[in-house]
Amino acid sequence: MEFKKNEVFQVRIEDMSSEGEGIGKTDGFAWFIKDTVTGDLVEASVMKTKKSYGFARLVRVIEPSPDRTEPKCPVARPCGGCQLQNMSYEAQLRFKENKIRNNLQRIGGLTEIPMEPIIGMEEPWRYRNKAQFPFGRDKNGRIITGFYAGRTHQIIESEDCLLGVEENRKILDCIRTHMEEYHIAPYDETAHTGLVRHVLIRKGFRTGEMMVCLVLNGKVKKFTAIDQLVEKLRTLYPNMMSISCSINTEKTNVIMGKEIVNLYGPGFITDYIGNVKYQISPLSFYQVNPVQTERLYQTALEYAGLNGGEVVWDLYCGIGTISLFLAQKAKKVYGVEIVPQAIDDARENAKINGFENVEFFVGKAEEVLPEQYEKNQIYADVIVVDPPRKGCDEVCLNTIVKMAPKRVVYVSCDSATLARDVKYLGEHGYQVKRVRGCDMFPNSGHVETVILFSRED
Repeated sequence: MEFKKNEVFQVRIEDMSSEGEGIGKTDGFAWFIKDTVTGDLVEASVMKTKKSYGFARLVRVIEPSPDRTEPKCPVARPCGGCQLQNMSYEAQLRFKENKIRNNLQRIGGLTEIPMEPIIGMEEPWRYRNKAQFPFGRDKNGRIITGFYAGRTHQIIESEDCLLGVEENRKILDCIRTHMEEYHIAPYDETAHTGLVRHVLIRKGFRTGEMMVCLVLNGKVKKFTAIDQLVEKLRTLYPNMMSISCSINTEKTNVIMGKEIVNLYGPGFITDYIGNVKYQISPLSFYQVNPVQTERLYQTALEYAGLNGGEVVWDLYCGIGTISLFLAQKAKKVYGVEIVPQAIDDARENAKINGFENVEFFVGKAEEVLPEQYEKNQIYADVIVVDPPRKGCDEVCLNTIVKMAPKRVVYVSCDSATLARDVKYLGEHGYQVKRVRGCDMFPNSGHVETVILFSRED
């Protein structure tokens, strides 16, 4: 059966993809349709087709699914950052749990999965402690800020994302008004002109401390009356602790530049996860959902089963967030991270909290771990890994197997690459004992997973 572009058809949504698109079938031909929910009967318009599947745009919902809900955000559909905002939160949690289970079965080859209930949020809104807003102009030349629409660099105007903190709106309004008053141009990435590229805003949920970092396509002196803007931001919120600029003059999609110019405050804010205090600079990697991060790390700590006598390795450790959590119960913790700035932060965080049983290494986990094991005979009772989306490097996994820790705790932001690594560890003597999802990103398709592996002797 042939379909033409823009042809309209009806279809019942039977399933959802791992990215959160609805999947329906017409005569065995599969359609992927954004903004739809399992159970919806919809009218859709053909966008493009392949041999056995195609992509279509939602025209209207003829018969809504029982799981469908009205998005709270007025720009949810064009923005696309919240793929699941039109789905009830209970259904979102079921979807994410099934996503983990399906990947572990299909890719990981597991038949029996010791799945524990997913950790959801009581209030799945206003949970992000960090947001990065691009600045640009609309078609009338007006300065706007918001978020890029999915797979584009078109800014969807929004100064109050409902996932971010309420303070964002006033801060963005203050900066935009100042730019208009002093004729400061936003960045135009096509012409590589204009000054203000992005604004990074961070908030410490426990401390209330606020940070603003302006990302500039040029030197700070080009920003007219910047001292006045600093004063306006300080007056706006008394808990404004850090104001800085990041200089990024490259033609790049990378948001932050390497040079940070401090304008006010110590150059960082502080926050807590559990009893551990962290120092967060503009370039620090720090989990964006502190409420769920605490619950995620508590799960990882519980799975690690520490009683005070263990040597623990924390691979891909960032600024030491998990390392310091583990150090509360371990004899010794070694952290490894490739980003030097993150290790500087990790060492400072260890010092702030008075942990003397933690040591950090700069480098690739797949290089540092074999070197320390083979040359210096450093062993491990427990290894914790929290790798990037691509999962663990095979050299790293191979070294873990050689070191033969009693337990491996794997924290993952992508259950597909996790499942691939589950298969590898399973083939090398490690059994999956516990699995739990943690919803770090409500209303989006992403989900974190924690798995406990135990070595079969």
